[in-house]
Amino acid sequence: MDMMFEPIRKYAQFTGRARRKEYWMFFLLVIGIEIVFYILMGILGAGPMMAGDPTAGLNPVAGLLMLVYCVVMLGLLIPSLAVGVRRLHDTNRSGWWLLIALIPFLGVLVLLIFMVLDGAAGDNRFGPDPKGREGLVAA
Repeated sequence: MDMMFEPIRKYAQFTGRARRKEYWMFFLLVIGIEIVFYILMGILGAGPMMAGDPTAGLNPVAGLLMLVYCVVMLGLLIPSLAVGVRRLHDTNRSGWWLLIALIPFLGVLVLLIFMVLDGAAGDNRFGPDPKGREGLVAA
């Protein structure tokens, strides 16, 4: 559970490395927050507005909830980017690889594979191994 909040503690730290567990636990936290907000917005009748119907009426409480949702998601944007960069660093890739997600479907698939791969054993150019493993030594 501690790993889930680690990216928030390292809010805008784009240096270093992040384990798979840190990345995916934070990902689950963000998904959980989104699910809670979507359920609350559905209960308050903000569904048609969220679906893009501009003629749908919106009660003030639902509008306030949507505003809070936007603020929370904007607040989580930087830690999401930072933990993604650190996760790529763990696989010995530059953080610029995050931009591959801009390529529809294929880019997201490649990025997903990178995020699932195990990190490089031992120290790499981005820092020490977060798992504390020694690098492989050639015989």
